[in-house]
Amino acid sequence: MAGRGFDEWQVGDRLSHEIRRTVTETDNLLFSTMTHHPQPLHIDLEAAKASEFGQILVNGTFTFALMIGLSVGDTTLGFLVANLGYDKLVMPKPVFIGDTLHAETEVIELKESRSRPDAGVVTFRHVLSNQRDEIVCQCLRMALLKRTFA
Repeated sequence: MAGRGFDEWQVGDRLSHEIRRTVTETDNLLFSTMTHHPQPLHIDLEAAKASEFGQILVNGTFTFALMIGLSVGDTTLGFLVANLGYDKLVMPKPVFIGDTLHAETEVIELKESRSRPDAGVVTFRHVLSNQRDEIVCQCLRMALLKRTFA
C-alpha cells in the first residue's frame, strides 16, 4: 500500500504528488452533468465566451475532487478509516480546459484519537496548482487513519 499509517506521519512532512492531470472538456462536462450542476459557465460555450473569462470554466467541485484524488495514493490509501471534514477551501484562480494540474500536501497537525487507540487524525493541507504554478485550489483535510502498528 502506498499510503501511510497515522504513526508514520510527522508535522511538517511535505509531498509533491507525482501524478499530474490535464483537464479535458469531457472531464468537465461529464462531472457537471453527473452532479446535475447546470451553471452555464461550465457547460455552455456561448455563455462562457460572453463572460469575463471568455471561455469555459472548469467546475470548481471537480477541481476540488481532483486535488483530493491526486493526493490519496501517497497519503491515505489503505489506511483511511474516514475523512472527517474539509476546512478553509479556497479557489483563488480559475481552471480552464487544457490546464495541467499538480498537487502538494503538507501535514500540519497530528492528533491521537481518544476513542480509537488504533487510529489518529492527520490534518493535511492540500494545494493544487496549474502549469504556471498558480494556486487554483487549497484546503485542509482531516483524515482518521489506522496506525501501522496497533
